[in-house]
Amino acid sequence: MQSIIRVAGHRLARPTRTAGHRLLSTVAFGSAKNAHGYYLPSSQRASVLMRASMARVHTTADLRAEPAVSPSEGASADLGDMIPTERIRNVGIIAHVDHGKTTLVDCLLKQSGALSGATMQESRVMDSNTLEKERGITILSKVTSLMYKDHRINIVDTPGHADFGGEVERILSMVDSVVLVVDASEGPMAQTKFVLTKALARGLHPLVVLNKIDRPASRPDEVDSELLELFLALGATDEQTSYDMLYASAKEGWCSRDLSVVASYVDAAAQGQKANGNMVPLLDAILDRVPPPRGQREGAPFSMLVTQLEANPYLGKCALGRVTSGIVSVGDSIRVLAPETGDVIEAGKVTKLFLRSGVQQIEMAQAGAGDLVAISGVPKVGVNSTIASPDVTTPLEFIPIDPPTISVTFSVNDSPLAGREGTMLTSNMIRDRLLREAETNVALQIVSDGKSESMEVRGRGELQLSVLIETMRREGFELSVTPPRVLFKRDPENPKLALEPYEEITVDVDHDVSGNVIEKLTKRKGELKSFVDVADKARIVFHIPTRGLLGYASEFKNDTHGTGVMNHAFLHYGEYAGAFEKTRKSSMICMAQGTATSYALNMVEARGRLFVRNGDDVYSGMVVGELSKDGTDLDVNPTKAKQLTNVRAAGKDETIRLTPVKPWSLEAVIAYINPDEAIEVTPSQIRLRKQILDPTRRKQNSRKRISDISHFID
Repeated sequence: MQSIIRVAGHRLARPTRTAGHRLLSTVAFGSAKNAHGYYLPSSQRASVLMRASMARVHTTADLRAEPAVSPSEGASADLGDMIPTERIRNVGIIAHVDHGKTTLVDCLLKQSGALSGATMQESRVMDSNTLEKERGITILSKVTSLMYKDHRINIVDTPGHADFGGEVERILSMVDSVVLVVDASEGPMAQTKFVLTKALARGLHPLVVLNKIDRPASRPDEVDSELLELFLALGATDEQTSYDMLYASAKEGWCSRDLSVVASYVDAAAQGQKANGNMVPLLDAILDRVPPPRGQREGAPFSMLVTQLEANPYLGKCALGRVTSGIVSVGDSIRVLAPETGDVIEAGKVTKLFLRSGVQQIEMAQAGAGDLVAISGVPKVGVNSTIASPDVTTPLEFIPIDPPTISVTFSVNDSPLAGREGTMLTSNMIRDRLLREAETNVALQIVSDGKSESMEVRGRGELQLSVLIETMRREGFELSVTPPRVLFKRDPENPKLALEPYEEITVDVDHDVSGNVIEKLTKRKGELKSFVDVADKARIVFHIPTRGLLGYASEFKNDTHGTGVMNHAFLHYGEYAGAFEKTRKSSMICMAQGTATSYALNMVEARGRLFVRNGDDVYSGMVVGELSKDGTDLDVNPTKAKQLTNVRAAGKDETIRLTPVKPWSLEAVIAYINPDEAIEVTPSQIRLRKQILDPTRRKQNSRKRISDISHFID
């Protein structure tokens, strides 16, 4: 490596690597602080699931894209058996979005033999949720396991988007180390900093994998330097900065500690040959560098912290977590303790114990400290609850997560078109569904706003809320959703001072549009922190109020012609930055109910951009377009039809050609909406409307100025 460490602008050292290891003496500076699934009974397990390759892989030749040992040869151990803690490794996979962590997990599972049949041909098998497959992102954290050299490696795959950071924070209590996956071209990004901060604060020692190393734009030396600087900036100890580094191409299925070996793999691929590599170096590194789980089994009472809830169609609610102490068996009596208070929520018995391997659930007879298992038999259990033996009275500590930063209000759809498509229409149905979501998603907060027909939902970002709305509309709900609003809070030292959330935004854009991006972010109260060249792009880092990012995504896409990449993560609460300039033009409001006609739309289109097509149902108060000039909202009638008479005209009608209308996506409409508007969501339609449909009441209400800091969290 040829990176240079600088403190106060002075060159201190030129750290080096030997076989992927950082020399400890080169980093001990003063700047570092020293301090789909189904379960199988055991009778069927050996013939269907147990493969020798899952239980024992001894050499490099044994680990290929297909398992090297046939199932008929048998396995040395039953996956459902409880094994000693010395042969267990619990590791989490953390990374920035789209850096390849889910692909890496897929590769490990396929090469170890944990997947078989049709799943061997699937990509991103861990992304089992429909929305995850459609969007290409991980939304929920998932636990799986594989066997390697008689060791069970439990792997937790986590989301990479900042909006789902609560999933990352929650799983850190389940693992003893993490694999930090970093794109060898992009380097550490905003979410890389977030997840690494949480891991270092827990005292974990990360393994670093530079993924996509086979790309022409990869820059391993520079990325290694940036990573070390990030570790030091986050206060990592000397032991944490002496991380192992491996170079990998998860898509091609290999990794190595040596860049010369990587070069040979890349050359082979360039000549059309298959690289003779695999994931053995990473698995060996996990066995060597990840410590076995701590926790007493014999003589200690059973206790487990619940980190995730799963729904089983036959068993009901199952609680997933890590066994902290003791041993639990099927049929044992257990109790559920409330977090913090320790109150007994429920008492019951263990009906089933499950271990997940690949995408399947393996039934277990008993589990002990260090195992990651799912327990059924206590339907009232919740996330962060403690499941323990009857003699345990103190709940286990859980990791607090960062607070939500934005909120929206869910209410009943009261438009004239309500009830035509959905089956879940009442406020009670909406409330019950939101409360069920809050049970499993601890990053969401559901707050009653004092109105019987609406509920306030607080979350981390627009993407998280849009995923929830999309999930509900597919379940048959009809909703009315208000625009996202930033959550302010009062300064504890000065209650009169308002604090608002700030985020760190990182954008990679072409140099010719960087000036426009900087100008737009500066107008949104952003503060420029760095401007560096990364390959052929300009990387710009801003600290900006969360309010400044609301609605900016679509504008950023237009400014960069779709070539820019933007990522952001929560930074801190800071002083209120003041009011923003108006960034959106006025709207065209429908003044009549009926069906839009091409005759009327042709005349309305001259005023601006249309949101509705010929034949769409419209109603009074619905937003049907955007004016091309700024000013007040304009009432239009898109339902007007051409009057037919028996008088012949000398000429003929002109052919009407309307500009095609792009259907709304949830992310786009959430980013576009004005404060006095609302989103009407049905199973097949997304419409934009005014919150007050009556034009007279709307004009009266417009005279009242509404402050953007009228709502606080105390």
